[in-house]
Amino acid sequence: MSTTKPAAKKPTKSFEETLWDTANKLRGSVESSEYKHVVLSLIFLKFVSDKFEERRAELVAEGKEDYLDMVEFYTMQNVFYLPETSRWSYIQQQAKQGDIALKIDSALTAVEKSNASLKGALPDNYFSRLGLDVSKLSALIDAINNIDTVEDKEEDTVGRVYEYFLGKFAASEGKLGGEFYTPKCVVNLIAEMIEPYKGKIYDPCCGSGGMFVQSIKFVESHHGSKKDISVYGQEFTATTYKLAKMNLAVRGLSANLGEVPADTFFKDQHPDLKADYIMANPPFNLKDWRGPDELVHDGRWNGYDTPPTGNANYAWILHMVSKLSENGVAGFVLANGSMSTNTKGEGEIRQKLVENDLVDCMIALPGQLFYTTQIPVCLWFLTKNKKADSERDYRNREGETLFIDARKLGSMISRTQKELDEDDIAAIACTYHAWRGEKKDGDYQDEAGYCKSATLEDIRKHDFVLTPGRYVGAAALEDDGIPFESKMTELSQTLYAQMEESANLDAVIRKNLEGLGYGR
Repeated sequence: MSTTKPAAKKPTKSFEETLWDTANKLRGSVESSEYKHVVLSLIFLKFVSDKFEERRAELVAEGKEDYLDMVEFYTMQNVFYLPETSRWSYIQQQAKQGDIALKIDSALTAVEKSNASLKGALPDNYFSRLGLDVSKLSALIDAINNIDTVEDKEEDTVGRVYEYFLGKFAASEGKLGGEFYTPKCVVNLIAEMIEPYKGKIYDPCCGSGGMFVQSIKFVESHHGSKKDISVYGQEFTATTYKLAKMNLAVRGLSANLGEVPADTFFKDQHPDLKADYIMANPPFNLKDWRGPDELVHDGRWNGYDTPPTGNANYAWILHMVSKLSENGVAGFVLANGSMSTNTKGEGEIRQKLVENDLVDCMIALPGQLFYTTQIPVCLWFLTKNKKADSERDYRNREGETLFIDARKLGSMISRTQKELDEDDIAAIACTYHAWRGEKKDGDYQDEAGYCKSATLEDIRKHDFVLTPGRYVGAAALEDDGIPFESKMTELSQTLYAQMEESANLDAVIRKNLEGLGYGR
């Protein structure tokens, strides 16, 4: 009988992984920050072409051949109209030609001109400018051609590809990647906490639009309708602004991201907005966000001190407070220092936020969740209304704040990266919703080392520091059932044995040294 073990089967790669491997061959000397626009633009073009061809076939089947090139017959079904030279079939036919990069640039420009909602969304002359290798670009086009973006209506194939690629690009770009991508588990946790079912959602620094995508996923997974949600956002970096518009377009989401990419503090493109939900991951500890004499008396600081120029954390907080509707709730990520800093008036602002009863919940997250930094961060949740709400079964939590220490949660998914899994997210969200009084999540109880419902007076005793560890205390040690005397006897015997062994080893070492002529 042979004892040879059968060769282990290699794990089957997902189509996202296969596509990534093919696309990565194109990279060469192209920087990842630009390379991602090449890949994602082609995926976008394939997607809108598939949707266009599907709609075109419907018109033919309905006997409406005369309307095949009328833009409104596509836009009425939320489909982008594509001129002939912008269609994927044309790009694929031309893929081996030396001027394919120019043809792709022309195709993207034509798509944008034909569809007003895509204004400013697509990369401008990226392909021609980068001098891409024709054979590698052609191979990438062939790989993308294998994606059927419309076959499975429920699977959101192209959305999966976008999400996968954005995550991979963020990981490969390190610190720069974090400027446009927030880890999915963090976004998912915020969505599960604030439950954005119906109303206006706002992100003042929206990156590639991940907060919006997860909001819509939350609504749909709870059998709601994305028609009940309206999306508002703003992004400063032009290339990331384009990413966000493409990311939302491939999911059929219409959003108001402002007319142009712009600085939220100096060019607020939604000045009159009052949002029901705010989800955000502002740049951590942004320095020199305003000049010494700029925005000093801005209306968004109404009733609070002007945030210091050296750090924008509290400027982001007050900006979001100013955007909340009467019953609005905000959930956002900040560096841990925001919970305890007293630099240049930040402590006074935090104190007033607490005294105004806006701080609903504070969560300390584990480290290594972000591509940008290995340090742990925290989640802030603010609300304008902590009163009882019979419609949602909320109890009255006026004058109270929930603290959750989740630093021990999460598991490593790579040498440097940690992730909160579904159970972690569910545990945290259920704790919060039980505290708010929702019956489906059971009765809330403080748990040493994990969660604590603190009063205003509790927070005042801690000088308005909002670090959860100050409130939740230490977890109780589990009793293993072994009497103290028995434990002490066993530990003492172990210690004596180790001391005896140490003495024996000392004697052996001394004897060896004497044999070498180094005795005393």
